[in-house]
Amino acid sequence: MDDTETITRIIRGRRSLKPALMDAGRELPRPLLDLLFENANWAPTHGYTEPWRFKVFAGEARQTLASRLAEIYREVTPEAEFRQDKFDKLSRNPTLAGAVVALIMRRGDNPKIPELEEIEAVACAVQNMHLTAAAAGLGAFWSSPPLLDSGAAKRWLGLRDRDRCLGLFYLGWPREGEAWPKGVRKPVEEKVEWV
Repeated sequence: MDDTETITRIIRGRRSLKPALMDAGRELPRPLLDLLFENANWAPTHGYTEPWRFKVFAGEARQTLASRLAEIYREVTPEAEFRQDKFDKLSRNPTLAGAVVALIMRRGDNPKIPELEEIEAVACAVQNMHLTAAAAGLGAFWSSPPLLDSGAAKRWLGLRDRDRCLGLFYLGWPREGEAWPKGVRKPVEEKVEWV
């Protein structure tokens, strides 16, 4: 059985859909979210460390996330660099999605496996989630505000010193009337060198 046409269609149709284009009032079925996480769990991982962890904020927890992100931004941003528009966006975006997932890299104990490989494994897991979301017609957006690297954010998320939050993954159905974003890529021939 050749499924290359199906996977090619899904890969080429996958798009990032920002939270402002999501229908926050439309619930995300738990079985669909479970499927996203199960597919993420099948990402490649060196030494079977499986470093991905997902902290899901749905329902009222989205407002908790929004409030805490804004507080952390205010706490860790020097006054001269504070931007009200960023504060407002952090205060609002989690409430615009059906769910928001904190993407966590839980560092393993094997010193032979570089941290970069653990980060890459989490990125592969997120790609599996993103492709699954696209196949279901669900919008997704990976955001990585710098404040997630702060000690305040790590403490709030319950991370150890060597763990990292690699971003927030917003999930939601596209708002009614919103067109699925179009994709554009430069020719692959410009990016491949045969040796």
